[in-house]
Amino acid sequence: MELAIAASEGVRGTTSPNPPVGAVVLDRDGLVVGVGATSPPGGPHAEVVALAAAGERARGGTAVVTLEPCAHHGRTPPCVDALLAAGIAEVHIAVTDPNPVAAGGVAKLEAAGVRVRVGLLAQRVAGGPLRAWLHYARTGRPHVTWKYATTLDGRVAAADGTSRWISGEASRAEVHEFRRKVDAIMAGRGTVLADDPRLTARLDDGTDAPRQPLRVVVGMGDLPAGAHVLDDAAPTLHLRTRDPAVVLTELTSRGVVDVLLEGGPRLAGAFLAAGMIDRVLAYVAPQLLGAGPLALADAGVSTVTAAHQFTVEEATMVGSDVRISAVPMRG
Repeated sequence: MELAIAASEGVRGTTSPNPPVGAVVLDRDGLVVGVGATSPPGGPHAEVVALAAAGERARGGTAVVTLEPCAHHGRTPPCVDALLAAGIAEVHIAVTDPNPVAAGGVAKLEAAGVRVRVGLLAQRVAGGPLRAWLHYARTGRPHVTWKYATTLDGRVAAADGTSRWISGEASRAEVHEFRRKVDAIMAGRGTVLADDPRLTARLDDGTDAPRQPLRVVVGMGDLPAGAHVLDDAAPTLHLRTRDPAVVLTELTSRGVVDVLLEGGPRLAGAFLAAGMIDRVLAYVAPQLLGAGPLALADAGVSTVTAAHQFTVEEATMVGSDVRISAVPMRG
Protein backbone atom coordinates (compact mmCIF):
# COMPACT_ATOMS: atom_id res chain seq x y z
CA MET A 1 0.00 0.00 0.00
CA GLU A 2 2.94 2.36 0.59
CA LEU A 3 3.90 1.88 -3.06
CA ALA A 4 0.31 2.47 -4.14
CA ILE A 5 0.12 5.69 -2.10
CA ALA A 6 3.35 6.94 -3.66
CA ALA A 7 1.99 6.19 -7.14
CA SER A 8 -1.23 7.99 -6.27
CA GLU A 9 0.63 11.05 -4.97
CA GLY A 10 2.75 11.10 -8.10
CA VAL A 11 -0.23 11.80 -10.38
CA ARG A 12 -2.16 14.11 -8.06
CA GLY A 13 -3.27 17.15 -10.04
CA THR A 14 -3.29 15.38 -13.42
CA THR A 15 -6.42 13.22 -13.16
CA SER A 16 -9.31 15.51 -12.22
CA PRO A 17 -12.20 15.06 -12.15
CA ASN A 18 -11.15 11.41 -11.72
CA PRO A 19 -9.44 10.32 -8.48
CA PRO A 20 -5.63 9.96 -8.39
CA VAL A 21 -5.55 6.26 -7.54
CA GLY A 22 -2.48 4.08 -7.05
CA ALA A 23 -2.38 0.31 -7.54
CA VAL A 24 0.17 -2.46 -7.02
CA VAL A 25 -0.03 -6.06 -8.25
CA LEU A 26 1.77 -8.89 -6.44
CA ASP A 27 2.30 -12.36 -7.91
CA ARG A 28 1.47 -15.62 -6.11
CA ASP A 29 4.74 -15.37 -4.16
CA GLY A 30 4.07 -11.82 -2.97
CA LEU A 31 6.57 -10.16 -5.30
CA VAL A 32 5.70 -6.79 -6.83
CA VAL A 33 5.12 -7.31 -10.54
CA GLY A 34 3.15 -4.19 -11.47
CA VAL A 35 2.65 -0.63 -10.25
CA GLY A 36 0.17 1.81 -11.77
CA ALA A 37 -1.56 5.14 -11.26
CA THR A 38 -4.57 6.81 -12.83
CA SER A 39 -3.93 8.34 -16.24
CA PRO A 40 -5.36 11.73 -17.29
CA PRO A 41 -9.11 11.63 -18.11
CA GLY A 42 -9.90 9.14 -20.83
CA GLY A 43 -6.81 7.05 -20.14
CA PRO A 44 -6.55 3.75 -18.22
CA HIS A 45 -7.14 3.62 -14.50
CA ALA A 46 -4.50 2.60 -11.98
CA GLU A 47 -5.53 -1.07 -11.79
CA VAL A 48 -5.39 -1.48 -15.56
CA VAL A 49 -1.92 0.10 -15.73
CA ALA A 50 -0.62 -2.16 -12.95
CA LEU A 51 -2.17 -5.27 -14.49
CA ALA A 52 -0.65 -4.47 -17.89
CA ALA A 53 2.77 -4.27 -16.27
CA ALA A 54 2.20 -7.55 -14.44
CA GLY A 55 0.90 -9.53 -17.41
CA GLU A 56 0.32 -13.24 -16.73
CA ARG A 57 2.15 -12.97 -13.42
CA ALA A 58 -1.00 -11.35 -12.00
CA ARG A 59 -2.96 -14.63 -12.20
CA GLY A 60 -3.57 -15.95 -8.71
CA GLY A 61 -1.94 -12.87 -7.24
CA THR A 62 -2.98 -9.88 -5.14
CA ALA A 63 -3.96 -6.33 -6.04
CA VAL A 64 -3.44 -3.46 -3.58
CA VAL A 65 -5.44 -0.32 -4.43
CA THR A 66 -5.92 3.02 -2.68
CA LEU A 67 -9.58 3.30 -3.77
CA GLU A 68 -12.29 0.69 -4.31
CA PRO A 69 -12.10 -0.45 -7.96
CA CYS A 70 -14.92 1.01 -10.03
CA ALA A 71 -17.79 -1.24 -11.10
CA HIS A 72 -19.36 1.03 -13.72
CA HIS A 73 -18.59 1.77 -17.35
CA GLY A 74 -17.61 5.42 -17.80
CA ARG A 75 -14.99 6.63 -20.25
CA THR A 76 -13.23 3.31 -19.62
CA PRO A 77 -14.51 -0.19 -18.74
CA PRO A 78 -14.96 -1.21 -15.08
CA CYS A 79 -11.69 -1.90 -13.25
CA VAL A 80 -13.39 -4.78 -11.43
CA ASP A 81 -13.77 -6.59 -14.75
CA ALA A 82 -10.08 -6.12 -15.50
CA LEU A 83 -9.11 -7.58 -12.11
CA LEU A 84 -11.37 -10.59 -12.61
CA ALA A 85 -10.14 -11.18 -16.16
CA ALA A 86 -6.55 -11.10 -14.92
CA GLY A 87 -7.30 -13.81 -12.38
CA ILE A 88 -6.55 -11.75 -9.27
CA ALA A 89 -7.32 -13.84 -6.17
CA GLU A 90 -7.16 -11.17 -3.45
CA VAL A 91 -7.65 -7.40 -3.30
CA HIS A 92 -6.65 -5.01 -0.52
CA ILE A 93 -8.36 -1.60 -0.59
CA ALA A 94 -7.63 1.48 1.51
CA VAL A 95 -10.98 3.32 1.18
CA THR A 96 -14.32 2.55 -0.42
CA ASP A 97 -15.75 4.76 -3.16
CA PRO A 98 -18.36 7.24 -1.85
CA ASN A 99 -19.67 7.84 -5.36
CA PRO A 100 -22.79 5.64 -5.72
CA VAL A 101 -22.36 5.55 -9.49
CA ALA A 102 -18.89 3.99 -9.32
CA ALA A 103 -19.23 2.03 -6.08
CA GLY A 104 -20.01 -1.66 -5.87
CA GLY A 105 -16.58 -2.99 -6.69
CA VAL A 106 -16.18 -4.80 -3.38
CA ALA A 107 -19.50 -6.61 -3.73
CA LYS A 108 -18.77 -7.65 -7.31
CA LEU A 109 -15.32 -8.97 -6.42
CA GLU A 110 -16.62 -10.94 -3.46
CA ALA A 111 -19.46 -12.37 -5.53
CA ALA A 112 -16.85 -13.69 -7.94
CA GLY A 113 -14.96 -15.40 -5.12
CA VAL A 114 -12.16 -12.86 -4.72
CA ARG A 115 -10.96 -12.26 -1.15
CA VAL A 116 -11.33 -8.56 -0.30
CA ARG A 117 -9.92 -6.60 2.63
CA VAL A 118 -10.83 -2.94 3.20
CA GLY A 119 -9.17 -0.34 5.42
CA LEU A 120 -5.42 -0.82 4.92
CA LEU A 121 -3.75 2.56 5.66
CA ALA A 122 -7.16 4.18 5.16
CA GLN A 123 -6.33 7.31 7.15
CA ARG A 124 -3.10 7.86 5.24
CA VAL A 125 -4.96 7.68 1.94
CA ALA A 126 -8.02 9.69 2.99
CA GLY A 127 -5.86 12.45 4.47
CA GLY A 128 -3.30 12.31 1.67
CA PRO A 129 -3.59 11.97 -2.11
CA LEU A 130 -7.34 11.23 -2.11
CA ARG A 131 -8.32 13.93 0.39
CA ALA A 132 -9.63 16.43 -2.15
CA TRP A 133 -11.30 13.88 -4.42
CA LEU A 134 -13.12 12.13 -1.56
CA HIS A 135 -14.46 15.52 -0.44
CA TYR A 136 -15.52 16.29 -4.01
CA ALA A 137 -17.28 12.92 -4.34
CA ARG A 138 -19.15 13.37 -1.04
CA THR A 139 -20.14 17.03 -1.35
CA GLY A 140 -20.24 17.73 -5.08
CA ARG A 141 -17.94 20.74 -4.78
CA PRO A 142 -14.17 21.28 -4.88
CA HIS A 143 -12.01 20.93 -1.78
CA VAL A 144 -10.62 24.31 -0.69
CA THR A 145 -7.33 24.71 1.17
CA TRP A 146 -6.63 28.21 2.47
CA LYS A 147 -2.87 28.69 2.48
CA TYR A 148 -1.14 31.73 3.95
CA ALA A 149 2.15 32.81 5.50
CA THR A 150 2.08 34.94 8.61
CA THR A 151 4.27 36.34 11.36
CA LEU A 152 3.89 35.30 14.98
CA ASP A 153 1.48 38.22 15.44
CA GLY A 154 -0.66 37.21 12.47
CA ARG A 155 0.56 39.77 9.95
CA VAL A 156 0.77 38.91 6.26
CA ALA A 157 2.60 42.13 5.38
CA ALA A 158 4.26 45.09 7.04
CA ALA A 159 2.62 48.49 7.50
CA ASP A 160 4.13 49.69 4.21
CA GLY A 161 2.62 46.70 2.37
CA THR A 162 5.86 44.75 1.89
CA SER A 163 5.49 40.99 2.35
CA ARG A 164 8.54 39.43 0.67
CA TRP A 165 9.58 37.39 2.34
CA ILE A 166 7.70 36.52 5.51
CA SER A 167 8.04 32.79 5.09
CA GLY A 168 11.41 31.12 4.63
CA GLU A 169 12.91 29.55 1.52
CA ALA A 170 11.99 26.00 2.57
CA SER A 171 8.35 26.98 3.07
CA ARG A 172 8.18 28.72 -0.29
CA ALA A 173 9.64 25.68 -2.04
CA GLU A 174 7.08 23.45 -0.35
CA VAL A 175 4.24 25.73 -1.42
CA HIS A 176 5.32 25.52 -5.05
CA GLU A 177 5.36 21.74 -4.77
CA PHE A 178 1.83 21.93 -3.39
CA ARG A 179 0.79 24.28 -6.21
CA ARG A 180 1.99 21.78 -8.80
CA LYS A 181 -0.51 19.21 -7.48
CA VAL A 182 -3.72 21.26 -7.28
CA ASP A 183 -6.23 22.02 -10.01
CA ALA A 184 -6.62 25.73 -9.32
CA ILE A 185 -4.97 28.60 -7.42
CA MET A 186 -7.38 31.31 -6.32
CA ALA A 187 -6.87 34.90 -5.23
CA GLY A 188 -9.01 37.99 -4.86
CA ARG A 189 -8.89 40.90 -7.27
CA GLY A 190 -7.62 43.10 -4.44
CA THR A 191 -4.59 40.89 -4.00
CA VAL A 192 -3.89 41.02 -7.73
CA LEU A 193 -4.06 44.83 -7.67
CA ALA A 194 -1.88 45.12 -4.55
CA ASP A 195 0.75 42.44 -5.14
CA ASP A 196 0.55 41.52 -8.84
CA PRO A 197 1.25 37.82 -8.11
CA ARG A 198 1.96 35.31 -10.86
CA LEU A 199 0.00 32.48 -9.17
CA THR A 200 2.07 29.89 -10.99
CA ALA A 201 3.79 26.71 -9.86
CA ARG A 202 7.57 26.84 -10.18
CA LEU A 203 10.32 24.27 -10.01
CA ASP A 204 13.26 24.40 -7.61
CA ASP A 205 15.35 26.29 -10.17
CA GLY A 206 12.71 29.02 -10.44
CA THR A 207 11.39 28.06 -13.88
CA ASP A 208 7.72 27.39 -14.48
CA ALA A 209 6.58 23.82 -13.93
CA PRO A 210 5.47 21.96 -17.10
CA ARG A 211 1.94 21.60 -15.77
CA GLN A 212 0.20 24.70 -14.41
CA PRO A 213 -3.05 24.85 -12.43
CA LEU A 214 -5.86 27.16 -13.44
CA ARG A 215 -5.45 30.68 -12.03
CA VAL A 216 -8.72 31.99 -10.62
CA VAL A 217 -9.24 35.66 -9.76
CA VAL A 218 -12.40 36.54 -7.83
CA GLY A 219 -13.86 40.04 -7.69
CA MET A 220 -15.73 42.74 -9.53
CA GLY A 221 -14.03 45.13 -11.89
CA ASP A 222 -11.36 44.75 -14.55
CA LEU A 223 -7.80 43.56 -14.07
CA PRO A 224 -4.87 45.72 -15.15
CA ALA A 225 -3.82 44.93 -18.71
CA GLY A 226 -0.26 44.18 -17.63
CA ALA A 227 -1.12 41.99 -14.64
CA HIS A 228 0.99 38.86 -14.32
CA VAL A 229 -2.13 36.70 -14.04
CA LEU A 230 -2.99 37.68 -17.62
CA ASP A 231 0.26 36.43 -19.11
CA ASP A 232 0.55 33.17 -21.02
CA ALA A 233 2.30 31.21 -18.25
CA ALA A 234 -0.99 29.57 -17.22
CA PRO A 235 -4.72 29.81 -18.00
CA THR A 236 -6.67 32.38 -16.00
CA LEU A 237 -10.35 32.59 -15.10
CA HIS A 238 -11.70 35.90 -13.80
CA LEU A 239 -14.98 35.44 -11.94
CA ARG A 240 -16.77 38.73 -11.40
CA THR A 241 -18.55 37.79 -8.21
CA ARG A 242 -18.00 37.86 -4.46
CA ASP A 243 -20.11 34.81 -3.72
CA PRO A 244 -18.08 31.72 -2.72
CA ALA A 245 -20.91 29.37 -3.71
CA VAL A 246 -21.04 30.84 -7.21
CA VAL A 247 -17.26 30.51 -7.51
CA LEU A 248 -17.23 26.84 -6.53
CA THR A 249 -20.21 26.03 -8.74
CA GLU A 250 -18.34 27.46 -11.72
CA LEU A 251 -15.18 25.55 -10.82
CA THR A 252 -17.15 22.33 -10.39
CA SER A 253 -18.52 22.72 -13.90
CA ARG A 254 -14.93 22.88 -15.13
CA GLY A 255 -13.91 19.64 -13.42
CA VAL A 256 -11.87 21.36 -10.71
CA VAL A 257 -11.49 19.15 -7.63
CA ASP A 258 -8.66 20.68 -5.59
CA VAL A 259 -8.39 24.44 -4.97
CA LEU A 260 -5.63 26.40 -3.23
CA LEU A 261 -6.92 29.72 -1.90
CA GLU A 262 -3.93 32.06 -1.56
CA GLY A 263 -5.32 35.51 -0.93
CA GLY A 264 -6.35 37.82 0.32
CA PRO A 265 -7.86 38.36 3.78
CA ARG A 266 -11.30 39.42 2.53
CA LEU A 267 -11.67 36.50 0.14
CA ALA A 268 -10.55 34.07 2.84
CA GLY A 269 -13.03 35.63 5.27
CA ALA A 270 -15.87 35.25 2.78
CA PHE A 271 -15.10 31.58 2.17
CA LEU A 272 -14.73 30.91 5.90
CA ALA A 273 -18.02 32.65 6.70
CA ALA A 274 -19.69 30.53 4.01
CA GLY A 275 -18.31 27.31 5.52
CA MET A 276 -16.31 26.61 2.39
CA ILE A 277 -12.77 26.28 3.71
CA ASP A 278 -11.94 22.62 4.15
CA ARG A 279 -8.39 22.93 5.38
CA VAL A 280 -6.14 25.69 6.65
CA LEU A 281 -2.44 25.47 5.81
CA ALA A 282 -0.60 28.15 7.77
CA TYR A 283 3.12 28.87 7.60
CA VAL A 284 4.06 30.83 10.71
CA ALA A 285 7.41 32.62 10.59
CA PRO A 286 9.38 33.61 13.72
CA GLN A 287 8.92 37.33 13.11
CA LEU A 288 6.97 40.14 14.80
CA LEU A 289 5.78 43.24 12.96
CA GLY A 290 3.31 44.90 15.31
CA ALA A 291 1.45 46.55 12.43
CA GLY A 292 0.24 45.69 8.97
CA PRO A 293 -2.64 43.70 7.45
CA LEU A 294 -3.81 40.54 9.16
CA ALA A 295 -4.24 37.15 7.53
CA LEU A 296 -8.03 37.16 7.84
CA ALA A 297 -10.73 39.81 7.44
CA ASP A 298 -14.40 39.60 8.44
CA ALA A 299 -15.46 35.97 8.68
CA GLY A 300 -18.90 36.51 10.19
CA VAL A 301 -17.77 36.23 13.83
CA SER A 302 -18.87 38.85 16.36
CA THR A 303 -18.12 37.05 19.63
CA VAL A 304 -15.60 34.47 20.78
CA THR A 305 -18.25 31.80 21.25
CA ALA A 306 -19.02 32.03 17.52
CA ALA A 307 -15.42 31.39 16.47
CA HIS A 308 -14.86 28.93 13.66
CA GLN A 309 -13.46 25.84 15.36
CA PHE A 310 -10.67 23.80 13.81
CA THR A 311 -8.75 20.66 14.71
CA VAL A 312 -4.99 20.65 14.19
CA GLU A 313 -3.97 17.68 12.05
CA GLU A 314 -0.28 18.41 12.06
CA ALA A 315 2.23 20.98 13.23
CA THR A 316 5.77 20.60 11.96
CA MET A 317 8.90 22.62 11.26
CA VAL A 318 9.65 23.61 7.67
CA GLY A 319 13.02 25.30 7.77
CA SER A 320 12.66 28.02 10.40
CA ASP A 321 8.86 28.22 10.01
CA VAL A 322 6.07 26.19 11.61
CA ARG A 323 3.55 24.64 9.22
CA ILE A 324 0.12 24.04 10.73
CA SER A 325 -2.52 21.95 8.98
CA ALA A 326 -6.00 22.23 10.48
CA VAL A 327 -9.47 21.09 9.42
CA PRO A 328 -12.92 22.30 10.52
CA MET A 329 -14.55 20.62 13.50
CA ARG A 330 -17.73 19.08 12.14
CA GLY A 331 -20.94 18.62 14.11
